[in-house]
Amino acid sequence: MTIIAAADGSALGNPGPAGWAWYVDDSCWAAGGWKHATNNQGELKAVLELFRATAHLDDDLLVLCDSQYVINSVTKWMRGWKAKGWRKADGKAVLNLDLLQELDEALAGRTYRFEWVKGHANHPLNEAADSRARAVSEAFQRNSPINPGPGWVRPGDAPSPARRSLSTPATRPAASTAAPSAPKPPAGPKHPELFAFDDEPARSHTVSLALSADEHARLSRRALGLGVSVEELLRGLI
Repeated sequence: MTIIAAADGSALGNPGPAGWAWYVDDSCWAAGGWKHATNNQGELKAVLELFRATAHLDDDLLVLCDSQYVINSVTKWMRGWKAKGWRKADGKAVLNLDLLQELDEALAGRTYRFEWVKGHANHPLNEAADSRARAVSEAFQRNSPINPGPGWVRPGDAPSPARRSLSTPATRPAASTAAPSAPKPPAGPKHPELFAFDDEPARSHTVSLALSADEHARLSRRALGLGVSVEELLRGLI
């Protein structure tokens, strides 16, 4: 089976408030972004997150992309850049190095193909990805919440390990059939006056964590994909 998905980026001002999105259908897509980035960074991030979202699958991946920069980077230039220590033919450092290195890692072992589509030409999947990436850019411009999308949600997919661990009830030991022996009374303290204080009541603790907008979007998307709240997802890690 081949998964067909579109990936697109957006930047208002380029650089400026930026977004990225990948899209399969209305029930399977994701988006995110930054307060300040370039359009090329959004394009790369969209492809990177698509490969990450499908890393647990064995299906081939057809990526529809309107960015020649992204397609050429992946299919033509990346191998040479990597061989030269991530430098271009003129010796200058490659731009967007962090995203390209992460993408290079995500591509390892995958079967994929890129297909160029003309942007803003009424291609259904491209238009859907573009509108979601732009919506994130505009949300950052207005300083309003973003919609990260449902993430990878496809019929028949096995739940992720995190979801299984959160949804599986804790195993309890089997009840013993033997009659319990009478408990022995606890020995009192040798000097009871030294222990004449009330037990300290159990207290809850509040933990604060500062997240970037992109980190918060990824966390929210994972929680949505697992069918739990962000708080439940974090507690499941303890």
